[in-house]
Amino acid sequence: MEACAARAPGKIILAGEHAVVHGSAAVAAAIDLYTRCSLRLLPLAADADAEAGAAAVELDLRDPGLAFSWPCARLHEALLTEAAAGAQDPRSCSPDRLAAITRLLEEQEIPEAKIWLSAGLSAFLFLYTSILGCRPGKVTMSSDLPMGSGLGSSAAFCVSMSGALLVAAGAVAGAVGDGKGTEWELVGKDDLELVNRWAFQGEKIIHGKPSGIDNSVSTFGSMIKFKKGELTSLKSSNPIKMLITDTRVGRNTKALVAGVSERTSRHPDAMASVFHAVNSISEELSSIVELAANDEIAITSKEKKLAELMEMNQGLLQCMGVSHSSIETVLRTTLKFNLVSKLTGAGGGGCVLTLIPTLLSNLVLEKVIAELESHGFRCFKVEVGGQGLQVCQGDCSCFNGNVV
Repeated sequence: MEACAARAPGKIILAGEHAVVHGSAAVAAAIDLYTRCSLRLLPLAADADAEAGAAAVELDLRDPGLAFSWPCARLHEALLTEAAAGAQDPRSCSPDRLAAITRLLEEQEIPEAKIWLSAGLSAFLFLYTSILGCRPGKVTMSSDLPMGSGLGSSAAFCVSMSGALLVAAGAVAGAVGDGKGTEWELVGKDDLELVNRWAFQGEKIIHGKPSGIDNSVSTFGSMIKFKKGELTSLKSSNPIKMLITDTRVGRNTKALVAGVSERTSRHPDAMASVFHAVNSISEELSSIVELAANDEIAITSKEKKLAELMEMNQGLLQCMGVSHSSIETVLRTTLKFNLVSKLTGAGGGGCVLTLIPTLLSNLVLEKVIAELESHGFRCFKVEVGGQGLQVCQGDCSCFNGNVV
């Protein structure tokens, strides 16, 4: 496949963040905000001696407006002393290979202000060269997701990139389409499993010891309950809509997780009760989302129960010490409109979820958004529990509305 694209969704945690580290259940879901990866393989030079220096692997990051290029000869020299894994055999990046990738990035002279890109670029180089070797190509990435705000942006990056690379390698095929690249296609379960395993290797480069939850939700979509390493797929019988408020406040996830652990060591009995309560909330929420609500009264009742569980979960997250003044501002603002909110992810800033009831008028919702944005926040309306990875084959006009 000379040209293809893939897109993968971000995620939210509906219930159970932090407590899941201590054995409680948690519920995560895909959202309809996507990261897109377009790949065009470039022809191999006919005259290797004349054009060897021209062949390159290029990466265009549209959102920060940055572009990178690595000569194929340099990649081959630096990375292929260690045999590439091959598209069907996902494996971890060895320390030697990671050290070689780090040296390649040092040659790029990444601006100090953009040094946070290094982990993502390392994952890109590992995935590209492991799956496609040093074949010249151009990769273009764009995303709806704010980075580092708890919406699974790095997982969506790794899943969409792995999907496109594996399609190009012939290891993954979308559903049968017209071949004209005009629509996104679903991917078969076995192919999704392969993509997920590769994406997890990319996530390990970025995060060190990821849980695998983010890349699993981004790959397979829908909703999952996870507890002690066990993932259970959930099927929502009714649409669930959320307003996501990005507070634009950065946070240190490792420090927040450590803070909860320290509080647990100081107050083991009290925190055990908190985690037990969170587990009950996650289990009940899992059951409620799968209940069929067939009329307006049933839907309203279902949404009220979800809102109450979110409200209780937020109170317990406050008990854990992971709220923040920006989060409290969102809670107060939405409460004025009788709407319920909770943080999602690590807390300490990041993003906040607000359940949008089916009967809420657009006029009221716009007022809520206007007031939140007056605080400098950014809002996204999303549907919860949608499709996971999708691919587009050929010259993909569905990639952000343009052929790339």
